[in-house]
Amino acid sequence: MKELAEIWSELLGLPPGEIPPDVGFLRLGGDSVLAVRMSALVRKRLGVTLALSDVRVESTLNDLAELVRRHASGGASAAQALPLTVTPRPDPHAEFPLLPLQQGYFVGQQDGWELSYDSAHYYLDYALHDIDGDEAADALADALERLAAHQPTLRARVTSDGRQYVLPADAPGAVPQVRTYDLREAGPDEVAAALRDVREEMSAGGPDPTSGPGIDVRLTLLPGGEGRLHLGLSLLIFDGWSSSVLSRDLLVYVADWNAALPPLDIHFGDYVTSLADLPATAAWQADRDWWWSRLGTLPGPPALPLAADPQEVRPVTMGNREHRWSAGRWAALRRQCADRGVTPSTAMMTAFGVVLARWAGHRRMLLNSLQLNRLPIHPEVQRVVGAFAATMLLPLDLDPHASFAELATAVQATSGEHAAHNLITGVEVGRELARRRGSWRPVGPVVFQSVLGVDAAMGGGPPQDAGPLGRVVASDYFHQLRTPQVAIEVRCFELGAEMVAVFSLVEELFEPDRVAAAFAEFVTLVDALADGGGWDRAPGLPSAADPGSDDGLRLGLLPEPAVRHREGPPSDALEQAVADVFEEILEVPVLDRAADFFGLGGDSLLAVRAVVRLAKEAGASLPVREFLADSTVAGVASAVRSRTGLNETGATPAIRPGSGPNETDTTPTVRPRTGPDETGNTHGGSHLGERR
Repeated sequence: MKELAEIWSELLGLPPGEIPPDVGFLRLGGDSVLAVRMSALVRKRLGVTLALSDVRVESTLNDLAELVRRHASGGASAAQALPLTVTPRPDPHAEFPLLPLQQGYFVGQQDGWELSYDSAHYYLDYALHDIDGDEAADALADALERLAAHQPTLRARVTSDGRQYVLPADAPGAVPQVRTYDLREAGPDEVAAALRDVREEMSAGGPDPTSGPGIDVRLTLLPGGEGRLHLGLSLLIFDGWSSSVLSRDLLVYVADWNAALPPLDIHFGDYVTSLADLPATAAWQADRDWWWSRLGTLPGPPALPLAADPQEVRPVTMGNREHRWSAGRWAALRRQCADRGVTPSTAMMTAFGVVLARWAGHRRMLLNSLQLNRLPIHPEVQRVVGAFAATMLLPLDLDPHASFAELATAVQATSGEHAAHNLITGVEVGRELARRRGSWRPVGPVVFQSVLGVDAAMGGGPPQDAGPLGRVVASDYFHQLRTPQVAIEVRCFELGAEMVAVFSLVEELFEPDRVAAAFAEFVTLVDALADGGGWDRAPGLPSAADPGSDDGLRLGLLPEPAVRHREGPPSDALEQAVADVFEEILEVPVLDRAADFFGLGGDSLLAVRAVVRLAKEAGASLPVREFLADSTVAGVASAVRSRTGLNETGATPAIRPGSGPNETDTTPTVRPRTGPDETGNTHGGSHLGERR
């Protein structure tokens, strides 16, 4: 009990002797992020591995002590711990697989999804004061080189067929380079124009690990000892927790030329490789069965009215709506949440759900939630940089008669129940759900993400003193997100003692006035929660549980082409070539021209590999999106035929592509990609409910 009290003391900032053993972790100031950190500290200091499903925010110190005792003695609950061991790989530069969410980002960078981008990335710049203009650039370059040695993921690359590896530190181009803009003698107009250009360039075109580093670091020196640090981070390589670890480690190195961080015993590739044994565990199989048994009851996404079909939109960046709550208001909201036994993240998710329900006109919906998902299978997993994150599909069924407090309690229970089955990610659930529904559209295009509590889980806020870079002013920032398959996402995070919420959305999809109204409703609702008066009122939800019929475009209710082909053996040499590629990639017999790639066990990553293989076999570069639009043998052959300009006999076709004589129903007309071709790679199968 003493050791556990000391862990809680460290996490909660309370003297160990003042922690009551019968009061829940949440009521003492904890949250779900700190609970993950707690699990890691219990393993590191007590040698006891707890499953994430064991560590609940409602648990008391007495509950935790009993749980640890049962695990240590080999009791029944100890069986929940995963029998996985993370050890350094014999060859640290060998290729290893992409995790499911990485696969989704990779496919998106091929323009495989609607709402795709040529780079899935996050851009951020923030202010620096009192910078040493003569030393800053060299200090930053040196720090980045040392960081790339400490965290090998900074040297990661992704192959054209969707695998990843780490370059040796001395390989040409392995270490990211710093680009510096010296504007110390520039006037205000020149400074403003230069910053605008850098932001547009780094926002609209992010780092691509298929051709170079997954991180882009730049420094702008400004008049008067001011500056800006610019960071572009590929979502294929770094998740949100990693970006915080990376920024902190980088600033430690910048501040002190002689700084040395504790070495890491494992790296991201070691962790991913260890997961190869996960599907053979009873825990993974139980989680899969749990999710598969619920697929038939999952609702669709909120049926938000749309201004355009996502299939017809080619976004460049996502727009932001942002609000910042002061330190006092954020502290008040935390107190109100603790008094009612819900986490601040749950309160924000519930508020988002209420706003979505009013906007869509129904109260049963499927949200996509981004999760840290670092399985506690090694004591150092929290210190490692990589793309660990996963999504979780979360159904909401909001009671129109309940108070907000009752709604939040129910949402927290639902979220906890689903998070307890996190060995199957939202991408994998989304693939199976899309397969069963026969859909190629994203199943989870509306996203909630909260990293509230990350600073506390990391032991405090990031460094403010950055040596030659001066003083970091994190509150003065600019940021931009590009994540595929996402129509709208709310992100909640702390900024020092303040809290920020951002709506990031594809502007082309929604009417601006309705977005503004929804965001204003969200802010007003959260303000009422901080004041205390919003908890006991019913928030005024629609009476309809599910969306009704509507002639307008609505998210989740968009048309999908019915694709049917006459069954039978491949009808010509091209269809046979496609069938052979399917067999080669999937390692199953393919005898029917109507056989679907995904029905045979394929997924989006394997589809990219099939496209690469078809380019060699058929001599046609087929856009991934066209492959996904009709992934049958006959459909893919028809798409290839339209690209090569040949029909079955080798003559130029005189009929519309996809309406060949061997089909009883025509395949849908597919629109060629309008963007540039990529060689390589996407919070979501989306950042997010990946199609297959």
